[in-house]
Amino acid sequence: MAVSEDTKQDTAIYVYGILPADIEIDPEARGVADQPIDVVRHGDIAALVSQITVEEPLGTPEDLQAHARLLDAAAAEAPVLPLRFGAVVSSAEAVAEELLAANHDYFAAALDELEGKAQYVIKGRYDEKAILSEVLAENPDAENLRQQIRDQPEDATRNERIALGELINNSIAAKRDADTQKLVEALESIGVRVNVREPTHEEDAVHVAGLVETAGQSELEEVVGKVADEWKGRADLRLIGPMAPYDFVITRQPQG
Repeated sequence: MAVSEDTKQDTAIYVYGILPADIEIDPEARGVADQPIDVVRHGDIAALVSQITVEEPLGTPEDLQAHARLLDAAAAEAPVLPLRFGAVVSSAEAVAEELLAANHDYFAAALDELEGKAQYVIKGRYDEKAILSEVLAENPDAENLRQQIRDQPEDATRNERIALGELINNSIAAKRDADTQKLVEALESIGVRVNVREPTHEEDAVHVAGLVETAGQSELEEVVGKVADEWKGRADLRLIGPMAPYDFVITRQPQG
């Protein structure tokens, strides 16, 4: 955790993200360590912050969830530039002077570009039985290997099992690439800006983030729903959002 050189202080300021100065926060909102949220303003921009105890460690699942939950709620109401988890400075004055004032024009321009937009994530996972059947039906070598190891001792067919696993994994990866490209093309056809994420599971079908005009949410839902219907029984597709534009913003971090 980065703080100023004055290590004797007991508290510091945790910074969540940058928003327009006219933002209004729910007085019941809570951040990391269940602390109330405050707003530091400078000119046309503001920072969402809360006070933390310097010696209290950050990084619990609850802290990570609180960070994301606060930013996602803010993104539903206004453009937001999210900071990475763990951005800490010494005081509210430092937030105003060293973060907001020093980067005012940069942040203001970035917020203008995000006006009326939010991020959504589309994530899909293959049905294990369905995708395995698909791979075996399309790949004679995989089906032959499966027949060779059927009812055979595991030790005696170790090499065949390894080869079959590699064939299946490679086939699923190829299908993931093709399915991702299909989804990306469908999203881009309605003007969605897309960032392809790395899979988080070996049976992931797609994992992409899209920056969407909030006025076009229904069109996004329609496109994703159409793809989901086409993949019914083969892969489950989820649309998650709106959320802060984590995949589309590089925010200058506070320096102490």
